[in-house]
Amino acid sequence: MEKAKLEIVVGLFVFVGILCLGYLSIKLGKLEVIGGDVYEVEAQFTSASGLKPGSTIEIAGVEVGRVRGITLNEDRAMVKLAVNNTVKLYTDTIASIKTRGIIGEKFLALSPGGGGDPLKPGGTIRDTESGLDLEELVSQYVHGKVN
Repeated sequence: MEKAKLEIVVGLFVFVGILCLGYLSIKLGKLEVIGGDVYEVEAQFTSASGLKPGSTIEIAGVEVGRVRGITLNEDRAMVKLAVNNTVKLYTDTIASIKTRGIIGEKFLALSPGGGGDPLKPGGTIRDTESGLDLEELVSQYVHGKVN
């Protein structure tokens, strides 16, 4: 009888530990299990080189969302953005692909504007700036094509 009690207590302890581990994995990994308080918009870029699904979206250095996906639409990269509901974007928002440091990861920086109409969920950001391709610049410099 005593052994059965001990096994039940150990089993409950392990079960609670697994639940806590799962919760921390989701929170620290910033995963969205059920929806989340976000809305989706899209942005078209001539090149989304280095940007990946899951990359952060920032306004003034503050994370406000994540890149949900990247697809090809004719000859342009269509980037789906999941932005927090607390952030209001406008039709004159500018989306830029930036790099952390010299060879760091890519992220999306938004300049929200404010002079246009509010951007509705499913809307498209028209003003975009593709990231700087460091390999292309080095190649141009090596081959003497830099002005």
